[in-house]
Amino acid sequence: MNGQSEETKESAPNNGVGVERSTIEFPYTDVDNTQEIVRGVHNVGGTSCTYEQLAAHLNAEPKGGGFRLRVGGAKLYGVIEYERGGTIRITDLGHRMIDPQQERAAKVDAFLNVPLFKRVFDEFKGRQLPPQAGLERAMRSFGVGVKVADRARQVMLRAAKQAGFLDLQPDRLTLPPIKSEKPADPPKKDEQKTGGGSGGGGRHPFIEGLIQTLPEPNTPWSTKDRANWLNTAANIFKIIYQSDDAEEIAVTIKGAQ
Repeated sequence: MNGQSEETKESAPNNGVGVERSTIEFPYTDVDNTQEIVRGVHNVGGTSCTYEQLAAHLNAEPKGGGFRLRVGGAKLYGVIEYERGGTIRITDLGHRMIDPQQERAAKVDAFLNVPLFKRVFDEFKGRQLPPQAGLERAMRSFGVGVKVADRARQVMLRAAKQAGFLDLQPDRLTLPPIKSEKPADPPKKDEQKTGGGSGGGGRHPFIEGLIQTLPEPNTPWSTKDRANWLNTAANIFKIIYQSDDAEEIAVTIKGAQ
């Protein structure tokens, strides 16, 4: 026995990311795990600390494979950098990720920093994600190794949920609505007299997110997906608009007569 597991043989992590026979980079850790790494560096040294200091803070073995995967994953998300002498430094994106006022937008940017996740998002943006087998097949076509496609899929979906890409619809990747990170300028006097209920004519973030899920004109859009979109719209309208009646809106599909 050489003490090396089959998973380790297959993964052969390089700087904590990627796998043998994979040609596209992806982490084995999700967004929440990455945020924990950044908070660890912040708690130990403010903006930076050594590799060994972070491992001690997290009760991890500095030379252990699991810790290397976590740190390497955080680097791939773009929230930390390595410096000479074994120093780990928090990037601007990392500082945003642990700022409650900027955390949500930072998680979106971190998710899209990962080459595999960005490739999947670009491929299926506004479209229903395929089932497990189909999604893994697509990932393999993007360059993911056969033996790790299942793990890559699980990490990607978990990270997408944590970053808000599944908030509007659980079966498709959609940019989450992000509120402005700084207060809007107060309306001018003329705008106060004539402005509408939104204070400046802008759409509600939920409406913006809903519109983003519409496919391009003259492209295929199944009847089932149309009904799902309309039902989602009805639920959003129920949340953001007031109504005097208690009736519900439901869109159903009727077969051909």
